[in-house]
Amino acid sequence: MRRLATRLLAATGVLAALTALPYLLYLLLYAVFDPEGVPAEKRPAEPTVSVVVPTYNEASIIDTKLADLVALDYPMEKVEVILADASDDDTVAVAREFFADREAPELTVLHDDERRGVAASVNEAVANATGEVVFRTDADSTLDPGVLCEAVATLADPSIGVVTGRQTEVLGDSAVETDYRDLLTLVQAVESRLDSTFIVHGPCVAFRRDDYVPVPTDAVADDTALAMAIRRTGKRVVMDPAMRFVESGVSSFRARRTRKDRRAKGLLQMLARNGDMLGRYGAYGRLVLPMNWWFMVVSPWLIAAGVGLATLAALLVAGPVGLALPAAVAAYVWLGQRDALGPLGAPYAVLDSQVSLWLASIDLLTGGAGDGTWTVDRESREAFE
Repeated sequence: MRRLATRLLAATGVLAALTALPYLLYLLLYAVFDPEGVPAEKRPAEPTVSVVVPTYNEASIIDTKLADLVALDYPMEKVEVILADASDDDTVAVAREFFADREAPELTVLHDDERRGVAASVNEAVANATGEVVFRTDADSTLDPGVLCEAVATLADPSIGVVTGRQTEVLGDSAVETDYRDLLTLVQAVESRLDSTFIVHGPCVAFRRDDYVPVPTDAVADDTALAMAIRRTGKRVVMDPAMRFVESGVSSFRARRTRKDRRAKGLLQMLARNGDMLGRYGAYGRLVLPMNWWFMVVSPWLIAAGVGLATLAALLVAGPVGLALPAAVAAYVWLGQRDALGPLGAPYAVLDSQVSLWLASIDLLTGGAGDGTWTVDRESREAFE
């Protein structure tokens, strides 16, 4: 029994090492690369800009979002705001009232009586946009005043097809979300210098209108779907830390879990649908995508297998007392869900994302699919109102 337990623990150690190696590689690359700035030849520019805001029953927060947009440090006469709307509340009425006495920016409302999802809304909005640059953002986010200036300066580099921003704060007191976003920023900085980043942020992403490739309407992670489609054209996708934004992120555990699990499913969907990009498109297909396959597909199953093997070894050695191991893991998760881990919260942020990816992979393997629509987390928006 003890010999078997030893072998199981050794196997667990191997799985742990395999899980940790990619993270250590990214940490090493982050230390080697200059993490500040953006790997692009930025130049001052003032093209016309269409700001696209997908909306669904945002009456309580849309005026806050519009006030944020008109306060941006950019010539408003060169800006149009497009609401890609599917609301059945007063969102459009509130927006029209907000713009009633303003000469600029111009407001365009594209209303759809049927809620078809963000991807379909953005596709229609870009098709109707007049700006040379499209900036896509969400109603439950705020932007740094200089975000448009930074975005168009990065897109002045013809090699850049998409630029996304950096989330600098999570509205509400969510330590888990803050730790996760900090880790994601590290990953995006490394990937941007290698070639292109995989994940982009819907609340803060810009591209040239002429470069746009319509996104499949059932894409759950429509922002990342857009980035991958434009990367296929030969242009890079980068994160510019000077493009700062804040997104609502506080909610009950159940609502947060639902949102993270759905986002994880969307990212896995994009990896699977774009498997032909592996090994192609420079370092993006040779390193960035394989690493994301490891992070999002392989690693969650390695962690699940490791916990299972360690638990079995503990039971072989200590009998029922060995259940203390899974109990400790459960307690760690329970505390993490409640932001009660203090300095141990950062490792939990990684585990939390891996749990979402593991659950999402099971859902996809058993036939679960997305239709491109999201369940709105109203509780999280209270921090934005």
